[in-house]
Parts: sequence; structure tokens; C-alpha cells
Amino acid sequence: MPAFFLDATMEPTPRPTPSAVELEINRVRGRMEQGHFAEALDAAAQILGKHPRNRDALYMVAVCQRYLQRIPDALATLERLEQTHPGFSRLYQERGHCYVMQRDATHALAAFVRAVNLNPALPASWQKIEALSRMTGQADNARMAAEHVAALSKLPPEIVVATGLFSDGDLVLAEGIVRQFLLKNGNHVEGMRLLARIGLELDVLDDGELLLEAVVQLAPDYHAARFDYVSALLKRHKHAAAQQQIKLLLAVDPANRNYRMAEAGILVGLGDHDRALAIYEALLNEMLGQAPAEHVDAGVRRMQVREEAMLRISIAHSLKTLGRRNEAIEAYRAAAAVRPDFGDAYWSLANLKTYEFDPAQIEAMQSAESAEGTGLADRYHLCFALGKSFEDRGRYEESFGYYERGNALKKAESGYRVGVIERNTRDQLRVCTPDLFARFSGSGNPAPDPIFIVGLPRSGSTLLEQILASHSMVEGTAELADIQRVVLELSGREMTDEESRYPAVLPDLTPADLTRFGDQYMADTRAYRTDKPYFIDKMPNNFRHVGLIHLMLPNAKIIDARREPMACCFSNFKQLFASGQEFTYSLEDIARYYRTYVELMAHWDAVLPGRVLRVQHEDVVEDLEGNVRRILDYCGLPFEQACLEFHKTERSVRTASSEQVRRPIFREGLDQWKHFEPWLGPLKAALGDALPH
Repeated sequence: MPAFFLDATMEPTPRPTPSAVELEINRVRGRMEQGHFAEALDAAAQILGKHPRNRDALYMVAVCQRYLQRIPDALATLERLEQTHPGFSRLYQERGHCYVMQRDATHALAAFVRAVNLNPALPASWQKIEALSRMTGQADNARMAAEHVAALSKLPPEIVVATGLFSDGDLVLAEGIVRQFLLKNGNHVEGMRLLARIGLELDVLDDGELLLEAVVQLAPDYHAARFDYVSALLKRHKHAAAQQQIKLLLAVDPANRNYRMAEAGILVGLGDHDRALAIYEALLNEMLGQAPAEHVDAGVRRMQVREEAMLRISIAHSLKTLGRRNEAIEAYRAAAAVRPDFGDAYWSLANLKTYEFDPAQIEAMQSAESAEGTGLADRYHLCFALGKSFEDRGRYEESFGYYERGNALKKAESGYRVGVIERNTRDQLRVCTPDLFARFSGSGNPAPDPIFIVGLPRSGSTLLEQILASHSMVEGTAELADIQRVVLELSGREMTDEESRYPAVLPDLTPADLTRFGDQYMADTRAYRTDKPYFIDKMPNNFRHVGLIHLMLPNAKIIDARREPMACCFSNFKQLFASGQEFTYSLEDIARYYRTYVELMAHWDAVLPGRVLRVQHEDVVEDLEGNVRRILDYCGLPFEQACLEFHKTERSVRTASSEQVRRPIFREGLDQWKHFEPWLGPLKAALGDALPH
């Protein structure tokens, strides 16, 4: 194991210049440290007048109120803080201090436990848990808390502080502290694990994975770190590797709920929805079978409600994927009943595309969406669900209003920058030339097995997948992330604003490199296949990497699923994706992305003539058999009647079109966008000459 590779791992996140409100917060904090609580309270209240949801200002108001003996006011402030920042650990610690002052040991203990469940690096909370547990005769809990206090005392102060900041979402501050610590101290297991967890939160997945792999090599019995490693592998869609790691953890603790939830998620990724469903249902039944604890803290109860709702929606997703529509609907509705502001439950019902909400459900969604305490993610999920419900009723202006609001809320939390995509497109046009492909002729893995379906989401690709997966020789898998992993390896660790190594690096590769990439792709995708000779990789954004695919898998088939621009772009605008596809939350971004798609596909046609089969969705709807025969001929497959009767094929379908492809071909969706035409002028203008003439 080499010395800690900080210089090659996780580029530091730039620390932003403090805003005016942050400077005010720091001044209030200084007054509190000097014991001027009345003065600090007035200053914090002034900040809240301008920024009523500011986490730090609300927290400081509560602390000042406690020190000024205004305990009911402090508890009310903390309740307000929990409505907007339920994951902030220190609010529960502060609530515990308030209950201690009220001599309410039961609620104080519950609050401190909630705090350390969110943030294990809170020595004060652990000390209070130890004292309160001893006072109430809970010797085992007191001993456990004392062990945590002792463990924290053995850690370097920098790691304790950074862990606390990380747990409360202050990632940049935490990263700076732990990075400096590691530069001075080298291979420190806790520091490496923490830096990796920060990387996962910041979506620096490859670096996080490498760090955690190093940690479990240094400390094989560190189960928490191995579980983080499982999470990293899952985020990178390395389901087979994650399965190996979770088996090690389950061998040690087979009853652990977190491990079992992770195992179910891995099985979902591998397409084994029956086994995943069994795990989810067992976990839910165990939870419902437990006797309710007395004197449950309100925060703990909210956590339990969220866990139950998440289990129910996980069950529903698996049922939906397995084609058990009615059972899925009941499970989605049960999730919404458990947690009425659970936006994902309502959106999942809408995302069936065939479900219609009744007036009472619409009223409930509108009430939850407008409630002050509804979180951002729940709010935009509800907006998309309401957009679909009003569209189904023909109330298109109201529908568009909700779609527009949902997209704006989602875009606000997105870091998408269209300029990066457009620059990459220009680089692909410049680098991927006929000379490049001629120079590497004969390289790569020659397997003919993969069939790539590329294009934009909502372009009819799921229909093509279902048609092909109905053939006896073709395995339908999923939207596999394996090509993107090769792209990340080639890109290196440059920041997105700098010149990218990919695709510029392609001419510098060797035939052996390309063969290695092809071999690795074939090996990694084996986990998703049975014994059928061909399989589908339906990751739509692979259209950006047709040149790379050709170099590493020269005999793979590539199908471009295309749809009329206005229909495709608006269908993306009204779709809330589970992850990725960040370009879809603005009409201008969608149009510009579509234009890069058209430009790149025209380039592939020019430099790799005949390599890609273009299939127009509208043509498939008009002439199913003719286009099915054309697709099968291109793939070198004999005609089978089952491909025309694709809706009868029983298989897992994970995309937004899962219910639609289980019905015969339908025309209704072709022109649905025209109902919204009065509001789509900006989309038309941004598409420009990408529109058909």
C-alpha cells in the first residue's frame, strides 16, 4: 500500500467567498462566545427577518433563548428549525439541553440519541446520554455511550470537528480540515474514510471508491468503512463488486437492517427484483411487528415514518418493474398515506403514465406542495405529479404552470452547465476523424454481443428495447454505466472548467488500451446477463461516445432512437428523472442539448458511414412490422413474431415508459406536446434549425 495518495485523489473543492449573511452569522457567533446572549439574540433575529429559513440563525436564536432561560421559546424555535432542516444534528442536541433544563429526562434522552444518530461526533450529546441513562437505570445504554465518549477522545480533534461538519452538511469546511490533517499525517484510516465520504457527497465517485478501497485494505474489520465502500460501488453501478462486499458484512451481522437494505438495492441493480422485493417486504413486516415504544420523541417518530414510507415505495418500485401494476399502485398509495407530503410517492403514481388521480388526491398534493414545511425534493416531486394530473384533465395552462415550477425548483439544486456539453461536442468533432478510426482498425474486443440503444431520454428507446428483448436471442438489461466509467478513466481528475483529457486523449491510446477497455466492458456487464448471445445497453447518453464504443467494441451494434424534436424535448421537460439528465430542467438547456445530439449523430454518420442505425419513433408507430424487420436485419437476427407482440413479453422494465411498453403500440403520445404549444415559443426558438423543415 503506497503512502496516502492525496495529490492524486479528490481535487480540493474551492472555498467560496463568505456572503454578507455568513459574515453576519460569524459576528453573532462571536457575541455568543463572549456571553452576550441578549445582544446576539437581537442580531440573529434581524438576520431571520431577511432570511427566515437560515439554519444557523435559527439555531443561534434557540441557543440564546436557552441561555436566557426562555425554554418554551427555544423549543418553538427548534421546532421551526426542524421543519426546514430536519437533518441538522445540533438542533436535536440543543433540544436535549432544553429538556434537561425542564427536568424531562425521557425526552432529553430521546433528543440526544436522535442527535448522535445523525452525527456520531457530538461528545456533549454522548456525555448527556451516558449521564441520563445512568440516572434512569439503563446501564447498557450508559456503558455504550461511555464507550463512544472514549472513542471520540482518542480521535484527533481535527477529525472530530470535520466529522461533525460533514454530518451537518458543511462539506467544504469539513473537506478543508481533513485534507490538511491528512497532508500532515498520511495514512490515517478515519481521515481517509471521511475524505472519501465527502467525495461521495460531492459526486467525486471514482476518488471516493479508491479511498475506501484503500481503507478496507488497511482495516479489513472496519465494518462501517466497508459499508461506505458498498455505497460507493452502488453509486458507481458496480453491482457485482458491491454484492461481494455486502456478503462479507452480512456474514458478520445478518440481521443488520442497513446491510439488508443495501443488499436489496444491489439486487435491484442486478435485475433480481423478486429477491429484492422479498427483502423489502421482510424489513417492512419486521418494522410493523415491533411494539411501539413508549414516550417516543417526535423527531424519532418522524424518522420512523420516513423509513416506513421509503420501504413501501421501494416495494412499489419493484412491483412496478415486475409488471404487477395494481399491487404497485396500492404500495405507492400506502407510502403516501404514511407520509402525506411524500412527493416521490405521488410522482411515482403519475410516472406510471396510466394512473389518474382523483380530486381528493389532487387537493392533498396541492396542500402539501404549498405547505411551508415541505422540503425542496418533496415539493418538486409534487409539482411534476400535479402537472401530470392537470394534463390528464385537459387543464393545460395549470399543468404547464406546475411543470414549469417543478423544473425551476429542480434546476435550482442542479450544477448543470450546458457549456461543458457543447465544448465536449466540439472536441468530439475535432478528434474523432476517419483517420483516427482507420488507424485503430482491428483493435478492441471483437465480440458482437452488445446492442447499444442511444439517443435522448423519452425518444422511444424503451420501446425499441422491449421489441429487441422479446427476441429469444437478446437479453434486455438496463441503462448500464460501464461506458461512462471508461470515459471517467480517460478524463482523469480535471476540474470541469479546465480542458478535458477526453476525447483529446483518444489518439494517444494504443490498440492494447482499446482491447483492455473492450474486455473490461464485456467482463463487467456479464453480471447483468444470462446465456443469451446478445444483450442491450440502453444508456441513452452513450450517443456522445459512439466513437469510443466503435474503437473498443468494433462489432457492437448501435441504434439511434430518434423522436420529433418538439415532442422529445417537451416530454423531457415534463419528466422528473430519478437521477442524472440534469439538462432536462430548462427549455433552453433541453433545446441546446438536443442540438448537440443532432450535430454529433450527423458527425458519426459522416465519419462512420453505416455504423449506426437510425430508427424514427414516429415511423415505428406508423409501420411496426416494417421497422421491426429493419432492426432485426441490422442486428443480424432472424425475424420472430414475439418482437411484434412485445407487450406480451414478461420482463423487468425500469424506465419511465415501463407501463406504456406493456401495451400494444399507441399513437396518442405523438402530438401531446401540441396541447402546450402556446407556452413553448422559447423551446421552438432555441431549437432553431434542428426543427424539421
